[in-house]
This record gives sequence, structure tokens and C-alpha cells, in this order.
Amino acid sequence: MSRIDDSKEFIPVRIAVMTVSDTRTLAEDRSGDVLVDRIEAAGHVLADRRILPDERTEIADQLRAWCADESVDVVISTGGTGLTGRDVTVEAHRDVYEKEIDAFGTVFTIVSMNKIGTSAVQSRATGGVANGTYLFALPGSPGACKDAWDEILARQLDYRHRPCNFVEIMPRLDEHQRRK
Repeated sequence: MSRIDDSKEFIPVRIAVMTVSDTRTLAEDRSGDVLVDRIEAAGHVLADRRILPDERTEIADQLRAWCADESVDVVISTGGTGLTGRDVTVEAHRDVYEKEIDAFGTVFTIVSMNKIGTSAVQSRATGGVANGTYLFALPGSPGACKDAWDEILARQLDYRHRPCNFVEIMPRLDEHQRRK
């Protein structure tokens, strides 16, 4: 069963937060605030924070920039994962991914089902890896951000989490780029 191994030392990771919205400002970004508060409370480092419009190219360009930035280990976006015409965050993430973490969306759906029932089918939360950086796209509601962090990311981004976690394999995420 999942647990924290207190014999291991906590390793903070550097996390960038992107809010995708055509209307929100930093002052109104409750979902981004939820993520920032939880990131910092867990002992991680907020590497950067941005609000971008629902524009696929702009989102993908910012994801690529953070993936190229050695001071960013993880990117969490919030917003733009729904089904409407302006919801393009998932497509932008997939434009950048080298590998998709298929089970992230599945586990998020299971967590959401326990909270909001069948309305969970409207979320397209996704996760992936690019250039040695983890990328996660979450729905734009504060509740969804709390659920994703509290039930999935807080554990997987904690090096002490057993039986396994995302942090312990970070050094190997880009090993294919080092092979000759």
C-alpha cells in the first residue's frame, strides 16, 4: 500500500504553474492560488507562474520554454481541459509530450468520480513528459486542482512516497537524449 518512507529525505522539486483563461487575472486566479499554496506548503519551489489565453500555440510555446529551462522540473496547468471550442490545453500539451502518462487521466477520473459522479467524464486531465520535465493539465476549477494535488500529485511528487514516485525517476526521463 502507498505510504511515506520517513527514513528518506524530502527532495523539493521546482514547479511552474500555468493558468489558461481568456478572462482571469492573477488577482482572480483561485485555481492557480490553490496550486501555489499547496506547492509551497509541501516544501516545493514555485519556479514560475503565468496566465495565458486559450491559444494552442501560445500554451505549447510556454510549455516548451519551461521544458528547456533547467530551473523547472514540473509544469502544472489549470484550465482549458473541457469540451468547448476554446478548450485547447490538452491539445497543446500533447503537441509537446514525448510520452503521455496515460494513467494520470484515468486516476484523476477515478478521484473525480468519487467527488462529482458522472460529471467527471467532462474532464480531459492529462499528464506527460517532455525534455525531462513532467507536464500535467488539470481542469480550471479550484476543487479539481485540490483533488489532483491532494490525491495524486502531492504523493507522486514526494520522493519518500512508496512503492514508487515520479521524483525518483526524474534523472532518467531524458536518458534517451544522452545515448550515443
